[in-house]
Amino acid sequence: MAASVQGSAWGPLRVGIPGLCCRRPPLGLYARVRRLPGPEVSGRSVAAASGPGTWGTDHYCLELLRKRDYEGYLCSLLLPAESRSSVFALRAFNVELAQVKDSVSEKTIGLMRIQFWKKTVEDIYCDKPPHQWLMKIIDERENDKAYRNIKELENYAENTQSSLLYLTLEILGIKDVHADHAASHIGKAQGIVTCLRATPYHGSRRKVFLPMDICMLHGVSQEDILRRNRDKNVRDVIYDIASQAHLHLKHARSFHKSVPVKAFPAFLQTVSLEDFLKKIRRVDFDIFHPSLQQKNTLLPLYLYIQSWRKIY
Repeated sequence: MAASVQGSAWGPLRVGIPGLCCRRPPLGLYARVRRLPGPEVSGRSVAAASGPGTWGTDHYCLELLRKRDYEGYLCSLLLPAESRSSVFALRAFNVELAQVKDSVSEKTIGLMRIQFWKKTVEDIYCDKPPHQWLMKIIDERENDKAYRNIKELENYAENTQSSLLYLTLEILGIKDVHADHAASHIGKAQGIVTCLRATPYHGSRRKVFLPMDICMLHGVSQEDILRRNRDKNVRDVIYDIASQAHLHLKHARSFHKSVPVKAFPAFLQTVSLEDFLKKIRRVDFDIFHPSLQQKNTLLPLYLYIQSWRKIY
């Protein structure tokens, strides 16, 4: 088992992180916006409420998620029917932004696409909610830089993954401080796990996004990651980072009794997060182990059971 000088077996990397549970400013989701109808259309189909041309865009969003964000796709299917279409659109928007830098040959073209999305959001929302959350996601996706420390990675996750969860809660019609705290931690756990899972892919493109402070602590260089080094010091780096994700997941679940049951469907991604953390622990934190890149064929069943049990 890889060991760390920063925490005992599967223990926390840090006990206290300033600003970890900051309350987000109040925001209301505007049902009139093109792709985020929200819960106001309850009692009618979202397609009927959005117009005759909506089916094509709904189908596009659904297919994009199924191909590019399979776990998000599965989680969205288990949301209430009246909110599903809005969340598909929201997650598809996130996928479009996430794949910009990998789908263009020149950085300038990527920046043009980012600017297109900025202008689109500005034109639709005119500084009204959820403008600020969508702009946070765009601004973070625009930056393509390594993280100097774990805090920078957490900030990135807060502004992307947590923002998605805040908006999902709004779509579900939930405004609750405990749900917000849980969303903040789950989003950070999601961002950290995504960074870990993408390490082999980023390495194949000669990029490393693991926090520099933890790599330096264990004497791991970028070349060690690019060469897919599986030595103990590399596994110690992965252990420390995974431990931080585990800590956020644990904190999110500590709010379980205070979070409205209606919010639980928004947090179903904890199933896939826990699944990955268990798998990486089984392979002794070898981030390059082939099993970590394989889909869990039982994930749909696990998600359904979690949804039925009304826990996250």
